[in-house]
Amino acid sequence: MPTTYTSPTLPGTMRVFERGWLSANNILFVDGDDTALVDSGYVTHAPQTLALVEAGLGGRALRRVVNTHLHSDHCGGNATLQRRWQPRTLIPAAEAEAVRAWDVDALSYRATGQQCDRFTFDGVVQDGDTLRLGGLDWQVVGAPGHDPHAVMLFAPQEGILISGDALWENGFGVIFPELDGESGFAEQAAVLARIATLDVRVVIPGHGRPFTNVAAALDVAAGRLAYLSADAGRNATHAIKVLVKFKLLEQQRMRRDALLAWMAQAPLMQRIHARFMPAQDMGAILERILASLAAAGALALEGGEVYNRD
Repeated sequence: MPTTYTSPTLPGTMRVFERGWLSANNILFVDGDDTALVDSGYVTHAPQTLALVEAGLGGRALRRVVNTHLHSDHCGGNATLQRRWQPRTLIPAAEAEAVRAWDVDALSYRATGQQCDRFTFDGVVQDGDTLRLGGLDWQVVGAPGHDPHAVMLFAPQEGILISGDALWENGFGVIFPELDGESGFAEQAAVLARIATLDVRVVIPGHGRPFTNVAAALDVAAGRLAYLSADAGRNATHAIKVLVKFKLLEQQRMRRDALLAWMAQAPLMQRIHARFMPAQDMGAILERILASLAAAGALALEGGEVYNRD
């Protein structure tokens, strides 16, 4: 019989908005007038994010925004929230110069062919810091691997980990550094080992539902990491699937030729092609990826059209 899911018990001062895959989950903290949001979703979902946060605040102002990392699906609502409330915005320390200059290459938005409205920041967070959110003390824990500058937030008194894309119930985010020949697998292994040392009761991931089966999730993640690191081409193929699916989540429907044109123009796709698949035609790569995603029920193919399927 299927296992019944029971939502983990969380403090009354925090609320999780589970968003799906285009937008990362948002965590809203309300402790009197001390309010904060961790991660803000993708830019095309910014009106939804704003509506969710406004409803959750109940007439209060949003005082702070904290980003676990600056991939477009985690910070795309920052600009909208800043226009509405001017919250104090905290980002990972290593991203400060890129955000200050709005360097879309360093921030990965041009490379991935994704969107993010320009936002500003007021402070930074890094490994070893402590934040007070929702009446709880949260330790900032460095989480390189998926993103070299990412952080997690851990509340030891409650055993709650906001893991970003470092740990999901069934894996973790694409190990992006490896796509450019930089180290990422070893860092991800170290992050998983570090999580195992924490007394975690509940994980709130960047995508997917909160969960309590932490040891099982770590085992799944370790197995996935071993599989990917045994052949870097597997990580590259997985990355293409993720990026194509993300584009379809954004657009919902695209012609095959438009999707191929986007792939050919996205700098990260070009680098993946050159490093891992130089002998293969980009069109053939796309057709193989589309067939795989269609078999998994993630999209539908009708003639020259590609339709997203959630």
